[in-house]
Amino acid sequence: MEDPDFFTNTRIAIVGLGLMGGSLALGLRAHCQTLMAVDPDPIAHDLALESEIVDQISTDPADILPHAEIIILAAPVGVILEFIPLLPDLTPESSVIIDIGSTKAQICLALNELPSRFEPIGGHPMCGKAIGGLSHADADLFHNAPFAFTPLPRTTERARETADQLAYALGAQPLWVGPKTHDSWVAATSHLPHLLATALVLSTETEASHLVGPGFRSTSRLASSPSSVILPIMESNRPQILEAITRFRLHLDNLEDSLTQGDYNALKNSLDLGADHKALLTGNQA
Repeated sequence: MEDPDFFTNTRIAIVGLGLMGGSLALGLRAHCQTLMAVDPDPIAHDLALESEIVDQISTDPADILPHAEIIILAAPVGVILEFIPLLPDLTPESSVIIDIGSTKAQICLALNELPSRFEPIGGHPMCGKAIGGLSHADADLFHNAPFAFTPLPRTTERARETADQLAYALGAQPLWVGPKTHDSWVAATSHLPHLLATALVLSTETEASHLVGPGFRSTSRLASSPSSVILPIMESNRPQILEAITRFRLHLDNLEDSLTQGDYNALKNSLDLGADHKALLTGNQA
Protein backbone atom coordinates (compact mmCIF):
# COMPACT_ATOMS: atom_id res chain seq x y z
CA MET A 1 0.00 0.00 0.00
CA GLU A 2 1.33 3.41 -0.94
CA ASP A 3 2.38 5.66 1.95
CA PRO A 4 2.94 9.25 0.72
CA ASP A 5 4.72 10.14 3.98
CA PHE A 6 7.13 7.19 3.97
CA PHE A 7 10.24 9.27 3.12
CA THR A 8 9.20 12.47 4.91
CA ASN A 9 11.88 12.21 7.60
CA THR A 10 14.43 10.33 5.50
CA ARG A 11 17.85 11.34 4.19
CA ILE A 12 18.46 9.84 0.75
CA ALA A 13 21.73 9.79 -1.21
CA ILE A 14 21.95 9.04 -4.93
CA VAL A 15 25.28 7.87 -6.32
CA GLY A 16 25.40 8.92 -9.97
CA LEU A 17 23.42 11.92 -11.16
CA GLY A 18 23.02 11.19 -14.86
CA LEU A 19 19.74 10.62 -16.65
CA MET A 20 18.52 7.89 -14.30
CA GLY A 21 19.93 9.30 -11.06
CA GLY A 22 18.81 12.81 -11.97
CA SER A 23 15.31 11.61 -12.81
CA LEU A 24 15.24 9.77 -9.49
CA ALA A 25 16.22 12.96 -7.71
CA LEU A 26 13.53 14.99 -9.49
CA GLY A 27 10.92 12.35 -8.72
CA LEU A 28 11.90 12.08 -5.05
CA ARG A 29 12.54 15.78 -4.40
CA ALA A 30 9.19 16.50 -2.80
CA HIS A 31 9.04 13.28 -0.81
CA CYS A 32 12.12 13.21 1.44
CA GLN A 33 13.64 15.35 4.16
CA THR A 34 17.09 15.66 2.61
CA LEU A 35 18.26 14.66 -0.86
CA MET A 36 22.00 14.31 -1.49
CA ALA A 37 24.09 13.12 -4.41
CA VAL A 38 27.56 11.93 -5.38
CA ASP A 39 28.86 12.54 -8.90
CA PRO A 40 32.32 13.20 -10.38
CA ASP A 41 31.06 15.65 -13.02
CA PRO A 42 31.40 19.35 -12.02
CA ILE A 43 28.83 20.33 -14.67
CA ALA A 44 26.30 18.05 -13.02
CA HIS A 45 27.18 19.65 -9.68
CA ASP A 46 26.45 23.15 -10.93
CA LEU A 47 23.20 22.13 -12.64
CA ALA A 48 21.99 20.12 -9.63
CA LEU A 49 22.53 23.01 -7.22
CA GLU A 50 21.33 25.78 -9.53
CA SER A 51 18.15 23.87 -10.29
CA GLU A 52 17.75 22.84 -6.64
CA ILE A 53 17.55 19.18 -7.67
CA VAL A 54 19.44 18.15 -4.52
CA ASP A 55 20.29 19.76 -1.20
CA GLN A 56 23.91 18.70 -1.28
CA ILE A 57 26.30 17.16 -3.81
CA SER A 58 29.96 16.17 -3.73
CA THR A 59 32.58 14.34 -5.76
CA ASP A 60 33.67 12.58 -2.57
CA PRO A 61 31.28 9.85 -1.35
CA ALA A 62 32.71 10.25 2.17
CA ASP A 63 31.11 13.71 2.32
CA ILE A 64 27.64 12.35 1.63
CA LEU A 65 27.10 8.67 2.40
CA PRO A 66 27.68 8.73 6.17
CA HIS A 67 24.64 11.00 6.47
CA ALA A 68 22.25 8.89 4.38
CA GLU A 69 19.70 6.39 5.61
CA ILE A 70 18.95 5.18 2.08
CA ILE A 71 21.64 4.96 -0.61
CA ILE A 72 20.60 4.49 -4.24
CA LEU A 73 23.33 3.38 -6.64
CA ALA A 74 22.38 4.92 -9.99
CA ALA A 75 25.69 4.60 -11.83
CA PRO A 76 26.42 2.29 -14.80
CA VAL A 77 26.72 -1.44 -14.03
CA GLY A 78 30.53 -1.50 -14.10
CA VAL A 79 30.78 1.46 -11.75
CA ILE A 80 28.23 -0.06 -9.36
CA LEU A 81 30.25 -3.29 -9.19
CA GLU A 82 33.40 -1.31 -8.40
CA PHE A 83 31.63 0.89 -5.87
CA ILE A 84 29.85 -1.73 -3.74
CA PRO A 85 33.05 -3.05 -2.03
CA LEU A 86 33.87 0.53 -1.00
CA LEU A 87 30.63 1.02 0.92
CA PRO A 88 31.78 -0.48 4.26
CA ASP A 89 34.55 2.12 4.58
CA LEU A 90 32.35 4.96 3.36
CA THR A 91 29.23 4.24 5.38
CA PRO A 92 29.76 3.55 9.10
CA GLU A 93 26.05 3.34 9.99
CA SER A 94 23.21 1.04 8.99
CA SER A 95 21.54 1.94 5.70
CA VAL A 96 19.27 0.50 3.03
CA ILE A 97 21.18 0.02 -0.23
CA ILE A 98 19.25 -0.09 -3.52
CA ASP A 99 20.93 -0.25 -6.92
CA ILE A 100 19.22 0.42 -10.25
CA GLY A 101 21.73 -1.29 -12.54
CA SER A 102 20.56 -2.91 -15.78
CA THR A 103 21.63 -6.43 -14.75
CA LYS A 104 21.17 -8.03 -11.39
CA ALA A 105 22.93 -11.37 -10.83
CA GLN A 106 26.49 -10.05 -10.42
CA ILE A 107 25.36 -6.95 -8.53
CA CYS A 108 23.27 -8.99 -6.10
CA LEU A 109 26.23 -11.28 -5.42
CA ALA A 110 28.32 -8.20 -4.60
CA LEU A 111 25.58 -6.71 -2.42
CA ASN A 112 25.35 -9.98 -0.51
CA GLU A 113 28.98 -9.57 0.58
CA LEU A 114 28.28 -6.33 2.43
CA PRO A 115 28.46 -6.37 6.24
CA SER A 116 25.28 -7.22 8.13
CA ARG A 117 24.58 -3.58 9.06
CA PHE A 118 23.57 -2.95 5.44
CA GLU A 119 20.13 -3.84 4.10
CA PRO A 120 20.67 -4.39 0.36
CA ILE A 121 18.25 -5.01 -2.45
CA GLY A 122 18.61 -4.99 -6.22
CA GLY A 123 16.48 -2.86 -8.51
CA HIS A 124 16.02 -1.95 -12.16
CA PRO A 125 13.43 0.47 -13.55
CA MET A 126 12.49 -0.36 -17.13
CA CYS A 127 12.61 3.13 -18.59
CA GLY A 128 15.07 5.55 -20.14
CA LYS A 129 15.83 7.88 -23.03
CA ALA A 130 18.08 7.77 -26.05
CA ILE A 131 20.03 10.76 -24.69
CA GLY A 132 21.65 10.61 -21.27
CA GLY A 133 22.87 13.17 -18.78
CA LEU A 134 21.35 15.22 -15.98
CA SER A 135 20.17 17.91 -18.39
CA HIS A 136 17.74 15.37 -19.88
CA ALA A 137 16.46 14.10 -16.52
CA ASP A 138 12.69 13.94 -16.15
CA ALA A 139 10.63 13.51 -12.98
CA ASP A 140 8.04 11.57 -15.00
CA LEU A 141 10.55 9.14 -16.53
CA PHE A 142 9.41 6.30 -14.23
CA HIS A 143 5.69 6.98 -14.53
CA ASN A 144 3.80 3.71 -15.15
CA ALA A 145 7.10 1.89 -15.85
CA PRO A 146 7.82 -1.52 -14.31
CA PHE A 147 10.36 -1.20 -11.50
CA ALA A 148 11.90 -4.64 -10.95
CA PHE A 149 13.25 -5.46 -7.49
CA THR A 150 15.46 -8.49 -6.90
CA PRO A 151 15.66 -9.42 -3.22
CA LEU A 152 18.59 -11.21 -1.64
CA PRO A 153 18.06 -13.98 0.92
CA ARG A 154 19.18 -11.44 3.55
CA THR A 155 16.89 -8.63 2.33
CA THR A 156 14.87 -7.29 5.26
CA GLU A 157 11.20 -6.37 5.37
CA ARG A 158 12.25 -2.74 5.86
CA ALA A 159 14.26 -2.87 2.63
CA ARG A 160 11.33 -4.45 0.79
CA GLU A 161 8.96 -1.77 2.02
CA THR A 162 11.48 0.92 1.11
CA ALA A 163 11.70 -0.48 -2.42
CA ASP A 164 7.93 -0.59 -2.85
CA GLN A 165 7.52 2.96 -1.56
CA LEU A 166 10.34 4.15 -3.83
CA ALA A 167 8.46 2.82 -6.85
CA TYR A 168 5.18 4.34 -5.67
CA ALA A 169 6.82 7.75 -5.06
CA LEU A 170 8.13 7.73 -8.64
CA GLY A 171 4.81 6.62 -10.13
CA ALA A 172 6.30 3.26 -11.14
CA GLN A 173 4.92 -0.26 -10.72
CA PRO A 174 6.98 -2.53 -8.41
CA LEU A 175 7.67 -6.02 -9.73
CA TRP A 176 9.41 -8.63 -7.59
CA VAL A 177 11.56 -11.16 -9.46
CA GLY A 178 14.69 -13.23 -8.86
CA PRO A 179 18.05 -11.92 -10.17
CA LYS A 180 18.57 -14.76 -12.67
CA THR A 181 15.02 -14.51 -13.99
CA HIS A 182 15.41 -10.75 -14.31
CA ASP A 183 18.62 -11.10 -16.30
CA SER A 184 17.08 -13.71 -18.59
CA TRP A 185 14.08 -11.51 -19.30
CA VAL A 186 16.04 -8.31 -19.96
CA ALA A 187 18.46 -10.22 -22.20
CA ALA A 188 15.48 -10.74 -24.51
CA THR A 189 13.62 -7.46 -23.99
CA SER A 190 16.56 -5.02 -23.78
CA HIS A 191 20.02 -6.39 -24.51
CA LEU A 192 19.26 -8.50 -27.59
CA PRO A 193 17.39 -5.59 -29.22
CA HIS A 194 20.56 -3.48 -28.91
CA LEU A 195 22.53 -6.13 -30.80
CA LEU A 196 19.81 -6.58 -33.41
CA ALA A 197 19.66 -2.83 -34.03
CA THR A 198 23.42 -2.79 -34.48
CA ALA A 199 23.33 -5.74 -36.88
CA LEU A 200 20.52 -4.07 -38.84
CA VAL A 201 22.38 -0.82 -39.46
CA LEU A 202 25.66 -2.59 -40.23
CA SER A 203 23.92 -4.76 -42.83
CA THR A 204 22.32 -1.77 -44.56
CA GLU A 205 24.20 0.08 -47.29
CA THR A 206 24.67 3.78 -46.60
CA GLU A 207 23.22 4.56 -50.06
CA ALA A 208 19.90 3.26 -48.72
CA SER A 209 19.68 6.35 -46.51
CA HIS A 210 17.57 7.96 -49.25
CA LEU A 211 14.79 5.52 -48.41
CA VAL A 212 15.09 5.39 -44.63
CA GLY A 213 11.63 5.76 -43.12
CA PRO A 214 9.92 5.49 -39.72
CA GLY A 215 10.19 1.69 -39.64
CA PHE A 216 13.96 1.69 -40.01
CA ARG A 217 14.38 4.61 -37.61
CA SER A 218 12.33 2.98 -34.86
CA THR A 219 13.89 -0.45 -35.34
CA SER A 220 17.46 0.88 -35.41
CA ARG A 221 17.10 3.47 -32.61
CA LEU A 222 19.05 1.46 -30.04
CA ALA A 223 22.11 1.33 -32.29
CA SER A 224 22.78 4.95 -31.26
CA SER A 225 23.39 3.96 -27.63
CA PRO A 226 26.97 4.68 -26.52
CA SER A 227 29.16 1.58 -26.26
CA SER A 228 30.58 2.89 -22.97
CA VAL A 229 27.17 2.32 -21.42
CA ILE A 230 26.11 -0.84 -23.27
CA LEU A 231 29.34 -2.87 -23.17
CA PRO A 232 29.48 -3.34 -19.36
CA ILE A 233 25.85 -4.47 -19.45
CA MET A 234 26.66 -7.02 -22.14
CA GLU A 235 29.68 -8.24 -20.20
CA SER A 236 27.66 -8.73 -17.02
CA ASN A 237 24.86 -10.65 -18.77
CA ARG A 238 26.75 -12.60 -21.44
CA PRO A 239 25.30 -16.13 -20.89
CA GLN A 240 21.69 -14.92 -20.91
CA ILE A 241 22.26 -12.78 -24.00
CA LEU A 242 23.82 -15.74 -25.83
CA GLU A 243 20.75 -17.82 -24.99
CA ALA A 244 18.51 -15.06 -26.34
CA ILE A 245 20.56 -14.93 -29.55
CA THR A 246 20.14 -18.69 -30.00
CA ARG A 247 16.37 -18.41 -29.67
CA PHE A 248 16.27 -15.49 -32.07
CA ARG A 249 18.45 -17.23 -34.65
CA LEU A 250 16.08 -20.23 -34.64
CA HIS A 251 13.12 -18.05 -35.59
CA LEU A 252 15.12 -16.05 -38.12
CA ASP A 253 16.26 -19.30 -39.75
CA ASN A 254 12.65 -20.49 -39.94
CA LEU A 255 11.62 -17.24 -41.62
CA GLU A 256 14.52 -17.53 -44.05
CA ASP A 257 13.63 -21.13 -44.88
CA SER A 258 10.01 -20.18 -45.60
CA LEU A 259 11.13 -17.37 -47.90
CA THR A 260 13.80 -19.49 -49.62
CA GLN A 261 11.32 -22.28 -50.32
CA GLY A 262 8.61 -19.87 -51.39
CA ASP A 263 6.38 -21.28 -48.68
CA TYR A 264 4.26 -18.18 -48.16
CA ASN A 265 1.66 -20.01 -46.09
CA ALA A 266 4.35 -20.87 -43.55
CA LEU A 267 5.66 -17.30 -43.73
CA LYS A 268 2.16 -15.91 -43.18
CA ASN A 269 1.68 -18.19 -40.18
CA SER A 270 4.94 -16.96 -38.67
CA LEU A 271 4.05 -13.32 -39.29
CA ASP A 272 0.58 -13.78 -37.77
CA LEU A 273 2.04 -15.64 -34.79
CA GLY A 274 4.54 -12.84 -34.32
CA ALA A 275 1.80 -10.20 -34.31
CA ASP A 276 -0.21 -12.18 -31.76
CA HIS A 277 2.81 -12.76 -29.55
CA LYS A 278 3.78 -9.09 -29.73
CA ALA A 279 0.31 -8.15 -28.49
CA LEU A 280 0.75 -10.52 -25.52
CA LEU A 281 4.14 -9.02 -24.70
CA THR A 282 3.26 -5.35 -25.03
CA GLY A 283 -0.49 -5.17 -24.62
CA ASN A 284 -0.90 -3.83 -28.17
CA GLN A 285 1.29 -0.82 -27.38
CA ALA A 286 3.49 0.46 -30.19
